[in-house]
Amino acid sequence: MQPFDYIIPKDHAEASALLANGDGAVRAFQGGTDLLIRMRGGFVRPERVVDLKSLPGMREIRRSPDGWLGVGAACTMNQVAAHPLVQASYDLLAQACNAVASYQLRNRATVGGNCCNASPAADTAPALYCLDAVAEVYGPNGARRIPIAEFFVKPGRTALGKGEFLTSIRLPPSSPNAQGVFNKLGRTKLGDISIVSVAVYSWTIDDGSETAEDRPSSIIHRRWAIALGAVGPTPLRAPEAEAALGADWSPEGIRRAADRAAAAARPIDDIRASAAYRRAMVAVLARRGIETVMTCLSEATGRPSSVVHRLSSVGGAS
Repeated sequence: MQPFDYIIPKDHAEASALLANGDGAVRAFQGGTDLLIRMRGGFVRPERVVDLKSLPGMREIRRSPDGWLGVGAACTMNQVAAHPLVQASYDLLAQACNAVASYQLRNRATVGGNCCNASPAADTAPALYCLDAVAEVYGPNGARRIPIAEFFVKPGRTALGKGEFLTSIRLPPSSPNAQGVFNKLGRTKLGDISIVSVAVYSWTIDDGSETAEDRPSSIIHRRWAIALGAVGPTPLRAPEAEAALGADWSPEGIRRAADRAAAAARPIDDIRASAAYRRAMVAVLARRGIETVMTCLSEATGRPSSVVHRLSSVGGAS
């Protein structure tokens, strides 16, 4: 590893100025789990590394007066996954954080770094897409916010401008009866980069005060989000799959939604998997995710157990 200057800025303005002055010769540092490996391998050769972890708010998780939850960009995966507010209202993100590499690595790896690497296989990205997260960034012109779907531009490229860096991920208030599931397929059971990942999330748009009599009709008030990872140049949503679930929770409706999720994928052939295999596994993981969410909903709302039994009859790979 070649020598480099390691700098800890005293505030956001200094950090922005340091990052703006140097082009490819300066790199932002948070967890370092990716940067240090790339530096050691000679893939990047920065002359300066700017450590952002100590800046105010970068390692904090707090709810703001408007009800949004702010997750500092330098918060580690384990910190986020174990936080009571995340577990209570954004369990889908906790699941995604727990899917990253190993427990030891998650003590260093950060949510901000996972996003800023802009890998299509970033484990937290599908969850953040489903949650309609917003990236808060700071740069020469001050702070601004970017919807997470606009933050990922292409492999290895984010919407960050010169001198800008990610300060936090903001999550909107969640529905009290929201449910989400993150499914990931890797070459090994633990610690591997995703071959395919699928996040499924569902919530209601009413006040949740449904009764036993109106439960069947309340299905139309439930909304769905399905996001895919490692099957396109960026993480992506599957809106046609989401729409298919709007009012059809039957086995055929689930199968149709899973197929539409697969159709939304834009995979490539590479050393880890073929495009055809990835697309087929999107359908499998999407179906599993939808079934699991619906099972959780039936348990949480007291829906008839026949719903769960019907889910178990859905065919396809398991």
